[in-house]
Amino acid sequence: MIDAPRVVSREWLADELDSVRVVDVRDAWEYEGIGHIPGAVSVPFDSFRDEASDAPGTLPDPDDWNALLSAAGVATDDTLVAYDDTHGVFAARFVVTALAYGHADVHLLDGDFSAWRLAHETESGTPEVEPTEYVGRFDEDWPLVDAADVLAALDTDAVLVDTREDWEYEEGHIPGAQLLDWREFVDEESRGLKPEAELRELLETRGITPDRRVVLYCNTARRISHTYVVLDHLGYEDVSFFEGSLTEWESIDGPLETA
Repeated sequence: MIDAPRVVSREWLADELDSVRVVDVRDAWEYEGIGHIPGAVSVPFDSFRDEASDAPGTLPDPDDWNALLSAAGVATDDTLVAYDDTHGVFAARFVVTALAYGHADVHLLDGDFSAWRLAHETESGTPEVEPTEYVGRFDEDWPLVDAADVLAALDTDAVLVDTREDWEYEEGHIPGAQLLDWREFVDEESRGLKPEAELRELLETRGITPDRRVVLYCNTARRISHTYVVLDHLGYEDVSFFEGSLTEWESIDGPLETA
């Protein structure tokens, strides 16, 4: 296991390429046709989301997850670094999924493929991988919560965070939720995270502080994945992941406010 922050820089990855397993979550045609980080394996975003459930986008079946990573040549003890080409929001979902299934040594690349290729080499084609026998199990202590947990949290000091866009928030949000569009963490020029001091100031102005319980939601758990990874990177210890998000909330007729 490599001692590294949850979000790693492109420079760090360039130095550690021979020691880590890089995971590309873009579509297969992008991986094969546009190119990828040297040595990266392809695990497309749609391959690890359970689109057939009542709450689309939820965690895959553990057997499916294990088979997917085994076929990609990922070992249970690998240091994993995931990336996409959309500021990390899709790759963050991979990171969260790996964490939920007990793979603690997983990291998000700060920036995306477009940022990487500005200063680092890429390669094309599909390298051959040696299949593994990956074994992941759901971590019962991982902070996954359901609608009932969120309903109970409304009467506590927890801060609910809506990571969607402002127009979505205005159309309907969980009562008392604080709006924090996940993209506010991203620097458009670098395509990576804003400096840590700016991130902490942004969070503090919204009342999202490390001493409070934080409950994250969006629509289908993609955008909260990025926010979860950033908060974890910043050392927040009490962050709950409402995976069903508004899809599940509306299915139980949970109360909504409009702005």
